[in-house]
Amino acid sequence: MLVALFADLHANREALTACLAQARACGAARSVFLGDYVGYGADPEWVLDTLIDEVARGAVALLGNHDAAVGQFGDSMLSAAQSSIEWTRVQLGARHRAFLASQPLTHEEQGRLFVHATAAAPGKWGYVTEEHAALRSLRATSCGVTFCGHVHQPALYDLSGTKSIHSFVPVTGAPIPLSPLRRWLAVLGSVGQPRDGNPAAGWTMLDTVKNQVTWMRAPYDVEAAAAKVRAAGLPDSIAERLRAGR
Repeated sequence: MLVALFADLHANREALTACLAQARACGAARSVFLGDYVGYGADPEWVLDTLIDEVARGAVALLGNHDAAVGQFGDSMLSAAQSSIEWTRVQLGARHRAFLASQPLTHEEQGRLFVHATAAAPGKWGYVTEEHAALRSLRATSCGVTFCGHVHQPALYDLSGTKSIHSFVPVTGAPIPLSPLRRWLAVLGSVGQPRDGNPAAGWTMLDTVKNQVTWMRAPYDVEAAAAKVRAAGLPDSIAERLRAGR
């Protein structure tokens, strides 16, 4: 089965639309969403309505830190993130808030773990940006493959039988076999706010039969998404990040 994996949507309607269309064109039969559906972007209601429909059709959805922040008024983020969360709270109704509050931190199936941040402490929102953090996450689960988001930059870590860990940046469109002789941690790119220098929306295809993953990019109307951010009165830095992919 082909499973489309999406993380860090960040209320970006144009990016999510492009990713969903590309995933369906590639034959994805199922979807898993790894959190951060809101924050930064100008279309939180539309994104959550779409996500609710996807879950009703069998998709899996997890909780991200921006999603959790909607209902946690005591927490604070960096300036632009905090401003966007405060704006988002005003936009969302009870249905959307209830949906966010009901999402789990992790999902496990067929030897694969899905989490927004790290397996080591899913609710503390740590970042897997280097090999030591990846190793901590891998040691926290018995699953052969872990998928996470949160970083907004694609990466793949593998742990050999000799406990040697390696990392590399996957090439877009190139399938990578996940050997059962190793353990793997795959960091997805971001749908709604990529930070690897490429503004195109990022998602990942998992082939459960061939046991391989492919990082994908979906070009979308970045200028339209950025214009919506500005029109909503959100920080201009958010719009500029979309355009730069940083």
